[in-house]
Amino acid sequence: MASRFGWLLILALISTALLFAQSNRRQPKELHVFAGAANTPPLTEAAKLYEKRYGVKVRLTFGGSGVVLTQMKLARKGDVYVPGSDDYMEKAIKEGIVDPKSVRVICWLVPVINVPKGNPKGVKSLQDLAKPGIKVAIAVPGSVCLGDVAKEIFERAGLWEKVKPNIVMQAKDCADLAAQIKLGTVDAIIGWDVFAYWYPDTPMDNIPIPPEINRVRHIPAGVTVFARDKKEAQRFVNFLASIEGKRCYAKCGYCVKPPTLTANRDKGTASKRSN
Repeated sequence: MASRFGWLLILALISTALLFAQSNRRQPKELHVFAGAANTPPLTEAAKLYEKRYGVKVRLTFGGSGVVLTQMKLARKGDVYVPGSDDYMEKAIKEGIVDPKSVRVICWLVPVINVPKGNPKGVKSLQDLAKPGIKVAIAVPGSVCLGDVAKEIFERAGLWEKVKPNIVMQAKDCADLAAQIKLGTVDAIIGWDVFAYWYPDTPMDNIPIPPEINRVRHIPAGVTVFARDKKEAQRFVNFLASIEGKRCYAKCGYCVKPPTLTANRDKGTASKRSN
């Protein structure tokens, strides 16, 4: 009798183990990606393509590059980090959040002065942003990469203190900043050249920033130390840096090859683009 009970117990344990394994197999893999808002249009498309191809759910959290980095650190979660520029990736690596060996470059961004189509206030240079009556927006320095970029550019030009009185708002992320031109709340912003592609229904012009005080940034992606499945996370990073992944960025106007800054306005941008 005892022997029979033992066999029944063993069979029950085996059945439970099989059911548990089957349940695990049914659960689709999932990646949680924390990304700077500068990636919003192309990364959203790339995530959908990845899901369709590999059957892996990609959950995206967008925000200021510094903000989402802090969110990952505090929550100790997140599989992939895709900041809006390389300086925040350097910070993530320095703080031990991202494995430097996992990092791949996806594309490049060029800082410009974005103005409404037709440039109604006649902005031609950074100096014009210090003129009385010009309303300027930048992203928040210290938490959004583009905010750091704007401040650095103004400081290099010796204009930071002169422009500050005209800065009427500081955006929480790139999407919020680009939207200010669409909403008509400001006359100019310091943004990325790709903003002109974000809102085709609200055209804007790009005014180039002198190459000697400008600096091209690149968007990298890397696997975090919190990644639950590092192999899957690396496959997603490699996908973003592949021809197919970069094509998503190129379709949205991003440079997938290092651009060359020029002093002229080539197709309304401040760089020679080679997508």
